[in-house]
Amino acid sequence: MIPQPERQQIIDLIRREVVPAIGCTEPIAVALCTARAAELLGALPEKIAVRLSANILKNAMGVGIPGTGMIGLPIAVALGASVGRSQYGLEVLRDVTPEAVEQGRAYIDEKRISIGLKEGIAEKLYIEIEAEAAGHRAVAVIAGGHTRFVYLERDGVAELDERRSGAAEQETDGVPLSLQRVWDFAMTAPLDEIRFILETRRLNKAAAERSFSGEFGHCVGRTLRRERELKVIGDSIFSRILSYTSAACDARMAGAMIPVMSNSGSGNQGIAATLPVVVYAEETGADEERTIRALTLSHLTVIYIKQSLGRLSALCGCVVAATGSSCGIVYLMGGGYAQAAAAVKNMIANLTGMICDGAKPSCAMKLTSGVSTAILSALMAMDGHCVTPVEGIIDEDVDRCIRNLTDIGRDGMNETDRLVLNIMTNKC
Repeated sequence: MIPQPERQQIIDLIRREVVPAIGCTEPIAVALCTARAAELLGALPEKIAVRLSANILKNAMGVGIPGTGMIGLPIAVALGASVGRSQYGLEVLRDVTPEAVEQGRAYIDEKRISIGLKEGIAEKLYIEIEAEAAGHRAVAVIAGGHTRFVYLERDGVAELDERRSGAAEQETDGVPLSLQRVWDFAMTAPLDEIRFILETRRLNKAAAERSFSGEFGHCVGRTLRRERELKVIGDSIFSRILSYTSAACDARMAGAMIPVMSNSGSGNQGIAATLPVVVYAEETGADEERTIRALTLSHLTVIYIKQSLGRLSALCGCVVAATGSSCGIVYLMGGGYAQAAAAVKNMIANLTGMICDGAKPSCAMKLTSGVSTAILSALMAMDGHCVTPVEGIIDEDVDRCIRNLTDIGRDGMNETDRLVLNIMTNKC
């Protein structure tokens, strides 16, 4: 068993990274930063200048904003300024009303908001809001994490300044992990210390079930439950995993006012780390302890991989999240650490290179691809089949495999990231 002080560090890490969120986290983080700037200003801003890193801009362009029926950053900024509350964190817009949305539309029409790229920054996750009213000026900056304020200023006086020259993203928080350490923690932590992870099941399953009864995004989840589709793929554990996972993403990307439990700053990652494990556990009659340990294993695996990948990259987050759920499913199938490591290698051999082209309704399709591979990887691992070190980027050491994946996603795909953004911003 991991010693208690180190165990508590890991528990604290999970609690920081697995949190509720309403709406896609990138535009919501922009709304959060805007809310804080407005609070510093002490008034509704007359003008707001928004300066963002390219990755934030990419992920905020095509996604619905909760409670608005609108897409994109301007309404998120307007509502952050008018009804946002920074103390709500990633639920900053939970007080949105139809009246507030109409006021937000008027605010946008009055050309009070300007949005652009922040030049000369190293951080992939960077949000800067400058708000002005009645001769006063306030600035708020989030960097390195979706809720991590690093600079607050009013009228030239800094209340907070934790900016670091050339700083990269905040990564490990001093908690070193390996896949073996993740496995050992999930298997041995006292149940009462990790029972809180069941809240991921409650929130994310509720989001999926709400989606089944509505018209959200491309309706991927609901489509997979229709008679025609069930005749093709069957009514099975596999099809239910796909439908639940994609349904929750459908609702979230469409801007439904439905909270989900996120992981490492992404609601879609939280969904993909949770629902495949939950559905498999329920369909196979797993008891509460096995469900808790499987969910903990899945979520902590995602956190571990994201430590070296970074919060935002050119690599689609569903690759990482589905790798976590594959490990959780292996455990529920009766597998041990060796099978979990094999499943990770199988995932990396298959999905490395899936690009992120922003948050949007079609992300539900990518989650479906990711969790399909998660199930296949788990099944292969349980049958003793694992991609070998002579194949591609796979290494004998599973942690080295993970580094190969994250090196490609973080560094190797930077030019891909720039090209994707250029395509997205220059469409007709």
